Amino acid sequence: MLRLKQSIEKQEELALQKVLVEISQVQHRMEALTADILHARQLLEQAMREMLPAVLVESMTNRIEGAMDRKQELSHALAELSRQREIQLRKYQAARNNCQMLHDMQARQQDAHAREREHAEQKFLDEIFAARAQRS
Repeated sequence: MLRLKQSIEKQEELALQKVLVEISQVQHRMEALTADILHARQLLEQAMREMLPAVLVESMTNRIEGAMDRKQELSHALAELSRQREIQLRKYQAARNNCQMLHDMQARQQDAHAREREHAEQKFLDEIFAARAQRS
């Protein structure tokens, strides 16, 4: 039973790690998009100062808006992943607590069994000692 609970705990831990990796990946994509948006805005400002054609400026503006939309989508995905992380963390903690409880129960049972065995051995030695004392 303990092995099963340990297996479940490991599965929950792996699922939690997977969510954490996904969160990290989304955060990196958001940081990259932020840098791209900043760079694109700088280019747009430069294009406006240089009086480039309106079509080019509009194209750059559309590209910036598209990047901002993708960043917003990633922000929503990050919020969902954070929610999943909290849920998965609770599942992992429950599995870990359950496993720890069984481990503790097993340790107490082994201690109780060892004490019983020691008591039986001591009783046996006492009986041998008492039998020898009666013969003498």
